[in-house]
Amino acid sequence: MHEHRELVQRERQTIATPEEARRANTELRHHMRTLDNYLPDIEELAQRTVSETGHTTGALTHREVGLMAKKLGFELVHVNDLPHSARSVTDLENGRIYLPPASIPGGHGLRSMALQAIAHRLLAHEVPQTYAQFLQQRLEINYFAAACLMPRDQSVAFLQQAKTDRNIAVEDFRDAFGVTHEAAALRLTNLATSHLDLTLHFLRVGDDGAVYKAYENDGLRLPVDVTGSVEGQLVCRNWSARVAFTRTNRTTEFYQYTDTPEGTFWESTQTGTSASDEFSITVGVPFAQSKFFRGRETTHRRTSTCPDPACCKRPSGDLASRWHGKAWTSAKLHAHILSPLPSGTFPGVDDQELYRFLEAHAERVDD
Repeated sequence: MHEHRELVQRERQTIATPEEARRANTELRHHMRTLDNYLPDIEELAQRTVSETGHTTGALTHREVGLMAKKLGFELVHVNDLPHSARSVTDLENGRIYLPPASIPGGHGLRSMALQAIAHRLLAHEVPQTYAQFLQQRLEINYFAAACLMPRDQSVAFLQQAKTDRNIAVEDFRDAFGVTHEAAALRLTNLATSHLDLTLHFLRVGDDGAVYKAYENDGLRLPVDVTGSVEGQLVCRNWSARVAFTRTNRTTEFYQYTDTPEGTFWESTQTGTSASDEFSITVGVPFAQSKFFRGRETTHRRTSTCPDPACCKRPSGDLASRWHGKAWTSAKLHAHILSPLPSGTFPGVDDQELYRFLEAHAERVDD
């Protein structure tokens, strides 16, 4: 009976309902807003770690990431049989960090995944006891990886020069450090307020208009549900994040001014494609700060009065009268809405698959 109670207690500790997860995510977003999305201790750690490899300028190399791991006593090993739910696996006993196959030379993701695994060790993370702690750890390792790929000192110097030239562009920042557009845009949110005296917002939005990630400290009113959560909420059809999907040529950034009840914002949006859908990455600033950005001369301008339903949610009178009572549809239902988040030592990772993987590879080390 005692063992049963312990099992039940452990399940309660390691499982989180979608409601709990959304609440924890919202609390973390609000907390990071109070910090202007800036974590100075991790900035210092990343800058020091990168400097110790001898890196000075340009993109961080795979070799330099390998040197960081080696200094911690780890070897980076690429395998094709990682547990399905794991991005990387660290064998603490044998000093190995297992990563997906290095099939794409110079691939963006591999350096980041290795750096995230290294961050767990440098930050002395322990097994998370709550979902909020799991989210905090994930934020910290992502932050460390970004701060290594785009080190603070080099990034700030680059961005300050761009600000002086009135030519800040996410695409230039991205290309200078050899990262993805999303990584560069998110890194800009870390540094813009603390080092460039700029406020801004960031959005990753799916082609259906739903928010995947969002951050703001510039007064833009993000769409939220009754709990304050922004994930899954639809952004206004008149925002740049959605207008960009209507363009025929999407290879370049799209610029737009948007008039909202909270003021006018200038935005730059780049669209992209993942394995499952299309998405857009947006960085925006209040009108007065647009003078520092490339694309400020755009003539694209829209008005958004959301959350007023008359803005873009309510169909026109003609359409409504034509189709009211004559249509029926079946909506998609995402499985995660009904299911609790996976349990396990690390949320979302199958313990059995994880331990079998480690055992199989440990035997190869012994051989």
